[in-house]
Amino acid sequence: MRIIPLGKTDTISEIMLGTMTFGTQTPESEAHQQIDMAIDAGVTWLDTAEMYPVNPVRAETTGLTETIIGNWIAKGNAGRIGIATKHSGEGAHARAGAPITAETIPDAVEGSLKRLQSEVIDLYQFHWPNRGSFQFRKNWTYRPEGQRAEILQNMADCVGALEREVERGRIRTFGLSNESTWGMDQWLRLTEDGPARPVAIQNEYSLLARQADTDLTEMMVHEGVTMLAFSPLATGLITGKYQNGAVPEGSRKSINPGLGGRWSDRVEQTVALYLDLANKFDIDPVQMALAWLQTRPFACSAILGATTLAQLKHALKAADMVLPQELVEAIDDTNRAAPLPY
Repeated sequence: MRIIPLGKTDTISEIMLGTMTFGTQTPESEAHQQIDMAIDAGVTWLDTAEMYPVNPVRAETTGLTETIIGNWIAKGNAGRIGIATKHSGEGAHARAGAPITAETIPDAVEGSLKRLQSEVIDLYQFHWPNRGSFQFRKNWTYRPEGQRAEILQNMADCVGALEREVERGRIRTFGLSNESTWGMDQWLRLTEDGPARPVAIQNEYSLLARQADTDLTEMMVHEGVTMLAFSPLATGLITGKYQNGAVPEGSRKSINPGLGGRWSDRVEQTVALYLDLANKFDIDPVQMALAWLQTRPFACSAILGATTLAQLKHALKAADMVLPQELVEAIDDTNRAAPLPY
């Protein structure tokens, strides 16, 4: 498994384990087996969040995924894998949907540490900005929200709170999720080279969602920020399992028919182009999609979430895979022909 930079001073495996189905689609016993399988394959980090599990998100299950991971850690597994988690903000069930502030950070960190049965969180992330985000298909009608002075003051206050958490030894590093280039620029400016300087941005990125190519790339390259790509298989679309009206039992689409606004006839047609491309080059489409991330000009780790052990085992075969340049160019051609299908 390739090891790539995480920020300027740390490292991460090219694939990290996503855990958002732990506690809903994935029972605890199988979740623990997934973590062990990922580590055996060379995965060095897992990603979670205080609001998980999803599919569906419910108030009564908030924090359950962290608890499941904590139970695994408590079985003598501390230190075997890096732990990344996230502070939820407005609209989430945690803290009655309060925004992320300097006041909420200590309690949120404490809650995650207790559920994870850990002394430290290796990477602490903000799940989404208080001011809103263009992620989750909102890019089509996106309009910036909030007043600049208030936004920057909130950021500065949060930086102070994060630095105190680092000093206390409760978090090691910091990252953002669902952020914009402007937002990242402000966080980098406010943190300078201090202990809360962001090392990563976790945004949706895949063959079907390439907004970051022109929006974030220059920032990531020059500032040493690593992309943690969520939904690298586009919620399973890239597998082809939803083509021609298919909805496998227990799949995400069986629970969420619209796949969070991703599904449409146009998406199905675009997926068909990539499936044809994979067939032409005699490569599995899942492994093609994951290996393609290592062709990007910025450091990128795929957050690979799998409902079952079999799915995880199959996808992990993408580790160390190198795509031929002809295929990379054909992928770019396909993107030009069918960009941003959702």
